[in-house]
Amino acid sequence: MEILITCSHREEAVEPLPIHDLALFVLESENKPVNTEVSISFVDDEAMTELNGRFRGMEGPTDVLSFECDNIADDITAADGPACPLYELGDVIIAPDVAERQSAEFGNTFEQEISLLVVHGLLHLCGYDHIVDEEAEVMEARERELLTAWAERELPPMAENR
Repeated sequence: MEILITCSHREEAVEPLPIHDLALFVLESENKPVNTEVSISFVDDEAMTELNGRFRGMEGPTDVLSFECDNIADDITAADGPACPLYELGDVIIAPDVAERQSAEFGNTFEQEISLLVVHGLLHLCGYDHIVDEEAEVMEARERELLTAWAERELPPMAENR
């Protein structure tokens, strides 16, 4: 899988985070083919405000936007292999300054908030949504499930008592 990460803002805060590994974990958990490509970009509030206005008609910056490329409904199961053309799932855009403000508001660390936004953005590309309550419940449950599995995966093994 190809995970392209671009950081045009707050590189010093974002670069140490395991964004690539988390994205790979999510895509593998969602059974995306090996030829899947996504991009994740980190931008300032000004760029996010412009994108939010242009594509959603909303004022001000938002935390995360997702833009689908290849249609998620396409049957790509037969095209799952390294010699197959890239399946461009889409682009996730994250505003780290918004994430930082939200982390303070919700009592999360910056890394936890960025991780949530990565998972949230990727799940949108995988077909999840939260427009209606029933869909929101499914998406939020999947976010929690993935973030819990990710956190447990990251824990070092416990030393055996001797």
